[in-house]
Amino acid sequence: MSSLDELRDKVQSNYKRWEDTTYKKTITKSPEREAEFSSVSFTPIKPLYIPTDTDQASYTDSMGYPGEYPFTRGIYPSMYRGRFWTMRQYAGFGTAKESNERYKFLINQGQAGLSVAFDLPTQIGYDSDDPLAYGEVGKVGVAIDTLADMELLFRDLPLDKVSTSMTINAPASVLLAMYIAVAEKNGVSRKKISGTIQNDILKEYIARGTYIFPPKPSMRLITNIFEYCAKEVPKWNTISISGYHIREAGSTAAQEVGFTLANGIEYVKAALNAGMDVDEFAGRLSFFFNAHNDMLEEVAKYRAARRLWAKIMRDRFGAKDEKSQMLRFHAQTAGSTLSAQQVDNNIVRVAVQTLAAVMGGAQSLHTNSRDEALALPNEDSVRIALRTQQIVAYESGVTNTIDPLGGSYYVEALTDQIEHEAAEYIRKIEDMGGVTPAIEVGYIQTEIQKAAYRFEMEMEAGKRIIVGQNKFQIKEPPVQNLLKIDMKVQDEQVKFLNEVRAQRNNEEVQNKLKALKSAAESDTNLMPLILDAVQVYCSVGEICNTLRGVFGEYKESVVI
Repeated sequence: MSSLDELRDKVQSNYKRWEDTTYKKTITKSPEREAEFSSVSFTPIKPLYIPTDTDQASYTDSMGYPGEYPFTRGIYPSMYRGRFWTMRQYAGFGTAKESNERYKFLINQGQAGLSVAFDLPTQIGYDSDDPLAYGEVGKVGVAIDTLADMELLFRDLPLDKVSTSMTINAPASVLLAMYIAVAEKNGVSRKKISGTIQNDILKEYIARGTYIFPPKPSMRLITNIFEYCAKEVPKWNTISISGYHIREAGSTAAQEVGFTLANGIEYVKAALNAGMDVDEFAGRLSFFFNAHNDMLEEVAKYRAARRLWAKIMRDRFGAKDEKSQMLRFHAQTAGSTLSAQQVDNNIVRVAVQTLAAVMGGAQSLHTNSRDEALALPNEDSVRIALRTQQIVAYESGVTNTIDPLGGSYYVEALTDQIEHEAAEYIRKIEDMGGVTPAIEVGYIQTEIQKAAYRFEMEMEAGKRIIVGQNKFQIKEPPVQNLLKIDMKVQDEQVKFLNEVRAQRNNEEVQNKLKALKSAAESDTNLMPLILDAVQVYCSVGEICNTLRGVFGEYKESVVI
């Protein structure tokens, strides 16, 4: 028997002694709380974790060092000792002019990057005067119809100095083209702009629903963006593969990782099938994860995701460039955990979730505001949310060392477990033929629904305590000073859209749309044609309707 085996046996023997004597004696005399000790993802939690709960013998292979494969402990050698994560606040409401004012406010408060929320009509490719847009213009984000709106949205903002994240999926190619056009009109080369478009259509079919086209043409648009940006916009992150909305729909932590990375595999395969080299595009892939309430499980989740993705990229796809193996991710605190009751409690929840994202090694972070369960946040709420990040960065001490929870027996055991469970989900999806067949038969949606239902039942039964919601309730007056979007926003937006249409060269507009239609009927990369269209002030709806005419629209399958 080796000395290592002897040590493991000794540790295990001492644990059994402690469990049978000291621990058992205590809980017999003073029973533990009447609770099911499990994570928010239903993982049973032992009373104590010891070295034998982790594979300490494979430290180099499973944990390694920051900035080196498999990146479990972080993708950069110095992490936050070098520079903090990018502090973002997801913002956008009403008109472009109003949102521009909010962006300037946030930058003045110390924010380092912009994060754009678009209204629902923009997200699904309709102009503000479309009958289907009625009542939704400017409500959950900013309304963007033409390049004129984007010019107002980013007026007087240094696009060569700030990075911009845009939460847009089905019409991502159109909004990216508008951003490029705005930058160049302001003298900033497309080679210098940096940021991210979400551009993740698969999770829309799974969990969110803002899709336009069927999967095949949607994947074509995504790979067109990969190919175009690799040559023309090299600093741009071409996709943010999102587990956030999967988790918001009710998934467990392991499902969030498994389903998100399965989507990532699908995008990599699509790019390879389009003839691209893996190291040509993989370094610009990024991910978007939820920062949920169970802080230690979340830290383990991020570590497991990094390690699993590194293995997938190196061993399955043969990526040689370390940047292609790195999982870079943005995190957002969990909107689904925000309570409409006792809204100030949400400040504490967001602080816990912020710590999880930071100790898990996020590259950028958005913190939700306390009143977002009721409305878009007002300026005071946004300031508190941003200050939460700044306090964690400058005052908490958790940024002084790299991977501060690395080596915790519990965190390491949970990291291993989440990686194993996520890999098993990926295997099942691959056995079905990939993500699209798994969506079509409802496998992914059903797994999420079952987890969401279980959590809801446990909460209603009082097994899961939500402070202020199902326990510790108080009588309280209605929350004051909520931000409300007036219907006059829609009237103003439609008026502005009509003015743009009257002033543009409409013959040129029709020519660009005809060229786009012709290209869509071939296998041409559509990004240059879309850029040509937005530069002559074709609208989002006009461009998307042109593509609808060629690609058709996706109809969701009913899953029972």
